[in-house]
Amino acid sequence: MKSGTVAVIGRSNAGKSTLVNVLVGEKVAIVSPKPQTTRDRILGILNEENLQIVFADTPGIYKAENALTDLMMRTAENAAKDVDLILYVHDGHKGLTERDISLMKKYLGMGVPMVIAYTKTDIMPEKQIPEDVKTLYENGIECDIVPVSARKGKNLSLLKKTLAEKLPEGDPLFPDDVISDKSARFMIGEILREKILLGYDKEIPHGVAVIVNKFEKRSDKDIYDIDADIVCEKPAHKAILIGKQGSALKETLAHARKSMEDFLGSKVFLTAFVKVKEDWRDKASLMREMGYGEDGR
Repeated sequence: MKSGTVAVIGRSNAGKSTLVNVLVGEKVAIVSPKPQTTRDRILGILNEENLQIVFADTPGIYKAENALTDLMMRTAENAAKDVDLILYVHDGHKGLTERDISLMKKYLGMGVPMVIAYTKTDIMPEKQIPEDVKTLYENGIECDIVPVSARKGKNLSLLKKTLAEKLPEGDPLFPDDVISDKSARFMIGEILREKILLGYDKEIPHGVAVIVNKFEKRSDKDIYDIDADIVCEKPAHKAILIGKQGSALKETLAHARKSMEDFLGSKVFLTAFVKVKEDWRDKASLMREMGYGEDGR
């Protein structure tokens, strides 16, 4: 069988996590239209007959602004070094810039086979695709380029086939009933953070971390008790997260609880409190407390 690891690399908001979720067939990473949604390396595992692809979804390439984003960029860099294949995800809808070409050349030059997934083709002029492909080849980007739409499911079979052809023969790296290396507890925290990313504007979501203090299933009932802290950087951000008479927080928790119940297949009793830890993204000890560090979460 074909079995191997694939680092999913690309700029912020290119659609990496959405593509991995669709390819794996389950939600293994949160998604939002905001940069820096993915903070950790998350494995999503595609299991098919005679094929296992272990996708390492990585933080989007983004200019480091603090210690946390610097750590995220190192996570992406390191993920690309010890894999069988790099899947570089490019947002075709945003066009093609010199920065895009420079990044592709960088990863193409790492000595690891690379495939480019040219995404979001469902919301862009179709004639732009061959023009961009021609530009890439003229600039020395000589690798397979597969135009896809994760939202519409376009060309995903072709992408999987292209990836499989470049992977080595070997035994599966994980049992065939495993779809991620992350725990349910981790995903619960990420689901809450996803709802904050989707529900609040501007800089507030980027300074938010979620700590799951309690994640327990009641022994006598099909109910999970979940308690979490939502950590932000400024008192003013805390006030916005909570909202007038707690309205904003209540709405966020209601959306999060519904998604948690869908994910767990069980009822959820969710409580959360908002706390302030100023500039935690620039303090190593606080970053470790939030679950971010060299050893991951």
